[in-house]
Amino acid sequence: MGKVLIVYASRADETKGIAEVIGEGVRISGHEAVIKRTSEIKNEEDLKGYDGYAFGSATYHGEMITAMKQILFIAERAELKSKPGGAFGAYGWSGEAAGRIFETMQHIYQMKMVAGPLMLKASWVEGGIEMAQEYGKSIGAMI
Repeated sequence: MGKVLIVYASRADETKGIAEVIGEGVRISGHEAVIKRTSEIKNEEDLKGYDGYAFGSATYHGEMITAMKQILFIAERAELKSKPGGAFGAYGWSGEAAGRIFETMQHIYQMKMVAGPLMLKASWVEGGIEMAQEYGKSIGAMI
């Protein structure tokens, strides 16, 4: 059994909801999911010891939340190369945050990423629960 760390930045808790449902998918796939808000990660040691990762942020004014940017800088020192990963986020109008996180994980950290970022208005809208669970299962299948 592997362990997946899911870290999220959220202002209205929509991204938190997506993180929780991704966690369900990870658990359904037979692995442990640990869900943390960005404020719970203080340094690269807090990111070590996991078999897979999912980072998520809501998009505000075309950008990810600043706290997630800080996590991405910390993660550069966490030796995530070749680890399974995914990126996700809630959005209102655009949704750039999930894509930027995904590209950072794929190109900077050189992680093994799932097919693409998960972008949802909310976990409960337009089949979001099923999509987020499947995303978590996809990460779990890579472990």
